[in-house]
Amino acid sequence: MSSLLGSSIGKKLIMSLSGFFLMVFVLVHLVLNSFLMFDSTGELFNAGAHFMGMPVIRFGLQPVLFLGFIIHILLSIKLTLENRNARPERYAVVNQSNSSTWTSRNMFVLGGLILVFIAMHLTHFFVPMQFGEVHSSHADLVKNLFTNETTGLVYTALYVLGAVLLGLHLAHGFWSAFQSIGFNNSIWRTRLEKLGKVYAVIIAIGFIIIPLYIHFIA
Repeated sequence: MSSLLGSSIGKKLIMSLSGFFLMVFVLVHLVLNSFLMFDSTGELFNAGAHFMGMPVIRFGLQPVLFLGFIIHILLSIKLTLENRNARPERYAVVNQSNSSTWTSRNMFVLGGLILVFIAMHLTHFFVPMQFGEVHSSHADLVKNLFTNETTGLVYTALYVLGAVLLGLHLAHGFWSAFQSIGFNNSIWRTRLEKLGKVYAVIIAIGFIIIPLYIHFIA
């Protein structure tokens, strides 16, 4: 068992499982944030936020979530370095556009940029809400952060950019995760590539609409 987990296949398997977990979290996160657009009073969003703030979730699920992020990031770095070390000599540059997509060739770069965005998001929203001044309304906190007079537009643009990067990452990561657990024949790959694109578009558009709505409409 240890030899399997230490192998390249085992690492890809663990990375795919952590990827599934994070994709579910992203979808739940989008659904909860979308409550801001369907209830101007903020009560619906507050109910979801208070539920996610319950001790069993805050002290149980959040550490697991952060562990999932860490495992996913560390394995991506390790696998990328191993792949590069397996080809120490620089080969002539060839056109790979016919055999692979741009996102598949730049998953590591996209992941790094998303990590920068996550750090900004944690600093901008999560840390103030969890450890800063207590606000009477979670919705008010989000609106204040998004519509700050001096940085509101900048943060809105950064959130939109982060959503685009996340969508690009998911477009390849979705079907790649399934491929790592055995769905790798031509029929399933075609289906999962299409499903992955649909999922990525839904996530990206959802996370793009929310900051635009909050900044320009709410």
